[in-house]
Amino acid sequence: SAVYDALVRLAQDFSMRYQLVDGQGNFGSVDGDSAAAMRYTEARLSRISEELLADIDKQTVDFTDNFDGSQQEPTVLPAKFPNLLLMGAEGIAVGMATKIPPHNLNEVLTAMLSMIEKGSVEKSEKEKVPTTEEGLQTAKPELLAGEFQSDITIDEIMEYVKGPDFPTGGVMYDWNQIKEGYATGKGKIVVRAVASIEEAKSGKYQIIITELPYQVNKAKLVAKIAQLVRDKRIIGISDLRDESDREGLRVVVDLKKDAKPKAVLNNLYKYTELQTSFPMNVVALNAEGTPQLMHIKTVLIEYIRHRQLVVVRRSQFELKAARDRAHILEGLLIALAHLDDVIDTIRKSPDSDTAKERLMTKFKLSELQAVAILDMQLRRLAALERQKIEDEYKTIKQIIKDLCVLLSNPKQVLTVITKEGKDTMEQFGDERRTKLHKGKVGEFSEEDLIANEPAIITITESGYVKRMSPTVYRTQQRGGVGVTGMTTKEEDAIKMIMIANTHDSMLLLTNKGRVFKLKVHELPESGRQAKGTAIVNLINLQAEERLQTVLTMNDKDVEGKFIALATHNGLVKKTKLEDYQNIRTNGIIAIVLKDGDELVWGKATTGKDHMMLITYEGKSIRFPEHEIKVTARDTQGVRAIMLKDKDYVVGVEAFPAKFDVAEDKRKKIYHQLLLVTENGMGKRTELSEYPVQKRAGQGVKVSEVTKKTGNVTGAMMVENTTDEVVLTTSSAQVIKLPLKNIPVLTRPTQGVILMRFSEKNDKVVAVTTTKRTVEEAE
Repeated sequence: SAVYDALVRLAQDFSMRYQLVDGQGNFGSVDGDSAAAMRYTEARLSRISEELLADIDKQTVDFTDNFDGSQQEPTVLPAKFPNLLLMGAEGIAVGMATKIPPHNLNEVLTAMLSMIEKGSVEKSEKEKVPTTEEGLQTAKPELLAGEFQSDITIDEIMEYVKGPDFPTGGVMYDWNQIKEGYATGKGKIVVRAVASIEEAKSGKYQIIITELPYQVNKAKLVAKIAQLVRDKRIIGISDLRDESDREGLRVVVDLKKDAKPKAVLNNLYKYTELQTSFPMNVVALNAEGTPQLMHIKTVLIEYIRHRQLVVVRRSQFELKAARDRAHILEGLLIALAHLDDVIDTIRKSPDSDTAKERLMTKFKLSELQAVAILDMQLRRLAALERQKIEDEYKTIKQIIKDLCVLLSNPKQVLTVITKEGKDTMEQFGDERRTKLHKGKVGEFSEEDLIANEPAIITITESGYVKRMSPTVYRTQQRGGVGVTGMTTKEEDAIKMIMIANTHDSMLLLTNKGRVFKLKVHELPESGRQAKGTAIVNLINLQAEERLQTVLTMNDKDVEGKFIALATHNGLVKKTKLEDYQNIRTNGIIAIVLKDGDELVWGKATTGKDHMMLITYEGKSIRFPEHEIKVTARDTQGVRAIMLKDKDYVVGVEAFPAKFDVAEDKRKKIYHQLLLVTENGMGKRTELSEYPVQKRAGQGVKVSEVTKKTGNVTGAMMVENTTDEVVLTTSSAQVIKLPLKNIPVLTRPTQGVILMRFSEKNDKVVAVTTTKRTVEEAE
């Protein structure tokens, strides 16, 4: 029964990173179900297990008596891959215990090959290495293998080994803790389940769990969640069910309408095994059989030294077999060279023993050679058969020569180990299953794994967000129809599109005046027509709270900068950008709002800029930024523009005062206001057309607003580095057109048609621009 339990574990895909046993029948489940009785199951070694046993019949390892002395068993397996690291190990003995996590085959073997590349072999100074065939065949394997050493550092090893790779997947956190575990042999690895927040057809949210931490029992986990809901330790869950099938694991947690999805998920991580820690304790027996706490480099060096001995012992075995065969072939070749004499000698001998003695005496053969000649069939005397013997002898001599070169050169042994390692990777290597977040839980710092490149960020009215490569849209001419930019639900619409680099930070401001912080690369990358991810997956929004505006910023460039915020009712405020550096995962207050007001926009400023607000009904006001005092985050702000009853702010711009200088024709530099109305009309206007006024006035007309144009939907500054304008409608129709196709007109004009709609009652809801470099602009 002990053997069967071990065999069952080796056949479980949720226990073993690479299954060593191929099982047929019921071998248990991740719910903790036990396997069927052994009479109902069948098992055989899997293909990868054959690599553990390869060459065991060539005296590559020592054998010893088994528990009762009835049979012999190997003390260790030849192992073409480091099984201890790949499969992990767990056990307890007198006064010590071990717990080694499983790893990815490609990563471990790549690290091993790099270690060999940077390594060297020192030959023994005490004993002289033999050079003859006989000496190489009988020499101690340790003498021929030499002492392997490598200059590789643990940091360099960890460029390849990114951490454990659990068969059940999951996400592990805290690179520093993982690094410490590999550097010392002891550490703690925090692992979380893979869970996402999705919106159901009913409009309520669900938490979908698709991967669990290693060794977590799914049935017990579901029961634990149910118990926490009954005890009211976790609130906001309306239903819980296990939808796992042969396609994969899936646990669904339905949430109540007023629940905060991110808060519920965080509580599940806190109170259940959706988040666990794996205590790493790499204790193993070294080559001398002594238990030792090992770091990753020691484990790999021990393994490489083991493989050196295996390759040397295998080569010695093959050399002996080749020399024995060459000896026999030499006897046969002597017989073929003196064929008539040999036949005559055998014919005149009274029996086989006499014939053997006479052959040995007459032709100076050994007993083995004489027996081989007597055993030779008459058909071997044919000319072609004689040629085969000669060819075989040549081949055997070359094999002997190659084996002697290998055994007399320890570097050649390492070359063989490298080739076998590459072959093993090619046959059995696969992708990593467990993802790595380098920061601690709640922190994310993957920037060193992600290229800093431009991205388009799209956000919808109902709070779906996605990141795309800028290459997904093609440029069209003014008045074109556009392409579908995003799959949206009915009633949903694209709210904003922006361009940023993946290493930039985003400040996400909500209509309630709170601010959250994310890195651009943390947004899931999607295709052009994908729906995106619900923003509640990324930030912890309250009931009735929605994302209002997003600012992108470079964390290295915040000193002396401010964030100016504007509200729906025309209030503005200014706060130092430094105040937004340390933002909790639950967000912080950016502006205190009066009843009936909400935050609509925000811009980064220098403190010496001009501010400009544009309203829905076509009014605008421009005033110096210094008219707004710098205040703390939790303040209300001051009035920027006097609004009529139904009017509200749709756009805010902040720009240096010098930007209203007329176009410099030599350098072709300009700064203008781009205006787009709901019915797809637009224009550019020189900033000099907008007079500088005192804050809190009524402002001036920004456009001639009529039924034909519709009200103002977007207003933003464009300049010579602006390349194209992207317009998006409420039905997710998108057009991208060159800025140069939009004419520069005076302030009170209506503009020209930029986009025609394919659906009735459609309207433009979002406007953004793409940039080019100054060199391209010039």
